Amino acid sequence: MYARFLGLSGLLGWLLTAQPAAAQKYITAAGLRLGGGNYGITVQQAVARRVTIEGIAGLGQREYSGTVLGEYHFGILGPSLNYYFGAGGHLGHNKDSGDFGGFDGLVGAEYKVAFLPIVLSFDFKPSYEIHSEDYARFPTAFSIRYVFIKRKSKLFERFRR
Repeated sequence: MYARFLGLSGLLGWLLTAQPAAAQKYITAAGLRLGGGNYGITVQQAVARRVTIEGIAGLGQREYSGTVLGEYHFGILGPSLNYYFGAGGHLGHNKDSGDFGGFDGLVGAEYKVAFLPIVLSFDFKPSYEIHSEDYARFPTAFSIRYVFIKRKSKLFERFRR
């Protein structure tokens, strides 16, 4: 019984700490973002092994904005399911109060759909506002992106040698 527990806990520990060579299965993906009373376009570009830069062009009922975020990705049981966090900033214009800007944080999870060039994500993006009627915002959003450039798997290259 004790040996079985050690085997199970060792396997669980390995699964939780194992990190794939690349945390996401794509290099470039773009799509739609919905949530927080806004909708928009999102583009993610990998710039390092686990790092992406995301640009968001958002449109709300009375405002528009642009956001740039740096994100760090971690694989959860493989490269198809990730969690990520990041930070960045935004600039925008509100029809009632004028120009605004601020700083953003980000935490979320994403899933690369198997056998399809689609990435689904859900995130929480709190922001500190400057020159705005709100001092902070706490939106959540859902994004669906199409993978334009996928990361090649090196799994089969190991067997060819």
